[in-house]
Amino acid sequence: MPYPIEVVNTPKVTEVKRTEIGFRTIRSQQVRKVEIESFMLTGDENIVDAEMIVQYKIKDPIAYLFNFVKPALTVREASEASLRTVVGRHKIDEALTAGKFMIQEETKTLLQEILDKYETGILIVAVQLQDVSPPGPVIAAFKDVASAKEDKNRMINQAEGYRNDIIPKARGQAQALIHEATGYREARIQRAEGDVAKFVAILKEYRKAKSVTKKRLYLEAMEEILPGIRKVIIPDGEGGNLLNLLDLGNARKGGQQ
Repeated sequence: MPYPIEVVNTPKVTEVKRTEIGFRTIRSQQVRKVEIESFMLTGDENIVDAEMIVQYKIKDPIAYLFNFVKPALTVREASEASLRTVVGRHKIDEALTAGKFMIQEETKTLLQEILDKYETGILIVAVQLQDVSPPGPVIAAFKDVASAKEDKNRMINQAEGYRNDIIPKARGQAQALIHEATGYREARIQRAEGDVAKFVAILKEYRKAKSVTKKRLYLEAMEEILPGIRKVIIPDGEGGNLLNLLDLGNARKGGQQ
């Protein structure tokens, strides 16, 4: 039937729409901050300034047209609520650094659950965090904290490097001392065993001929005590035996005796 009896609404189901959280695009290169949306509280009770873009499209035209009103406002408020909820679950370090992707994905999932719960007929295509930073008045303090953390990590790395350098050296020195002590022990044991064997052999000879062995030991001791000195040995004469003298020192010099 013609207007005003009937009206046909044909929403563009293939069009990807977008909504902005924390800022508004005025022109192609100009944006306006909306701090009432962007300021959020993290799980460790810090404040961050977060901006986000949500892209969505219509997946059910009937639900989109008749189940709720003001679709753009509904999506924006649901997006803001989802982002605040997710940011409140994470610490500020995660929101500012490596946790951004996780926050995006969790926000997308939570936002889709909210829109499906109210049967809006909307499909979330993408959620993208544009900027997450500390509030302007405390940026300097956050930079100081970041610098302190970098210094801390640098000092930890230096300490670990020193530890990794000194421990192997100490272990090597310990092993060297152990090997040296082991070698010294074996040498002492072998020397002692040799001395024992020598003493046992001398004892056997001594038992066979005590006087001869005693005299030989005496001569060997004098040779060791007085090295390099010409020695003349004279027997006591009581036995009537002569002790032959071979002057090896002179023999080596000129062959004279």
